[in-house]
Amino acid sequence: MSISRADKSGFANWWFTVDKLALTAMAALIGIGLMLAFAASPAITGGPLTAGDFRYAARQLAYAVVALTIMGGASLLPLRQVKVVAAVVFAVAVVGTFLVLFVGADVLGARRELNFGLFTLQPSEFLKPSFAILGAAVLADRAQMRLPKPAVTFLLLLPALLILLLQPDVGQTGLLLSLWGGLLFFAGLQMFWVGLLAGVVAILGVVAFFIFPHVHHRLLQYFSDSDIGYQAGLALKAFAHGGFAGVGPGAGTVKYRIPDAHSDYIFAVAGEEFGLVLCGIIACLFCLLTVRLLLRAAGSRDPFCQLAGAGLALVTGLQAFINMGVAVSLLPAKGMTLPFISYGGSSLFSIALTMGFALAVTRQRPKVPTREESLMGVLGMRA
Repeated sequence: MSISRADKSGFANWWFTVDKLALTAMAALIGIGLMLAFAASPAITGGPLTAGDFRYAARQLAYAVVALTIMGGASLLPLRQVKVVAAVVFAVAVVGTFLVLFVGADVLGARRELNFGLFTLQPSEFLKPSFAILGAAVLADRAQMRLPKPAVTFLLLLPALLILLLQPDVGQTGLLLSLWGGLLFFAGLQMFWVGLLAGVVAILGVVAFFIFPHVHHRLLQYFSDSDIGYQAGLALKAFAHGGFAGVGPGAGTVKYRIPDAHSDYIFAVAGEEFGLVLCGIIACLFCLLTVRLLLRAAGSRDPFCQLAGAGLALVTGLQAFINMGVAVSLLPAKGMTLPFISYGGSSLFSIALTMGFALAVTRQRPKVPTREESLMGVLGMRA
């Protein structure tokens, strides 16, 4: 595609300022996700002796079209509109996550999704990208606040954390706390306070071990020498069966016995059918994307862009690391999707919004505005 720099259209301006390397990595991950959706769909709809179909792959393809629209639209937003959209998304996500407690479907003792008939939606997925933007906006705001800014960001996050613990969703709670801690670290919080916060989080983890039965069970299972878990054991067999180059597209057999082969354990499907080669490519793409976004954020002259870009990169890289770590039994079992690749509209739409925001805040801008407007001013309220 050839676009002249004399072209002053909105698309041309976007094309010459967006991070094309990060965009390429995102496109590659989405393509791999669609390929693996076609590999995993027969395993979910059929079995080793029964023919499956590609209904999940077809749905994922439709989700991908919507996700690309979300990512492209978000990446076109100016910084002011990024903050406004994030504020709206965060408010709606908190309300939706609260409604899940009353009208959400009960799956294995947890309520996480709203059923809209044609599709289900997990509102908590959208808390991460929206809070990364809002938290960065508060911490980078030059206006004075009555409370310390770290306290303001925690109070902003607290309702979402309490609702998530009621579902219960310890994994999303941990991710949001990690995102909050990461934003504070990037904002220059002293190491003493960083260490203190890490200690508090560790204590909360111990409390969760005794309060939530599923956390207790999964941790004991992880440290057990004899019982590593049904899905974890099958995932390891899938990797062993695939070896270095894999058994070939559609030739996997272990995947038919993995209940979540299309979502939480899709990395095992990649390992069985395409081997260590594709698994290594996926891991490298996530490393490239995370480091690239961090570098672009660090190179920005706008404090908000620095914090927001770093926070979005952190939460994406951390979620990918957890999912892949669980699949290869390096981490305890946790129901967490692999960004871009796992099946599901909620997962794909939320990562699309995350990366759209990331592309927007890391775009090359000629200069920092001479007059920085506060977050309250952006949202139409007095600072």
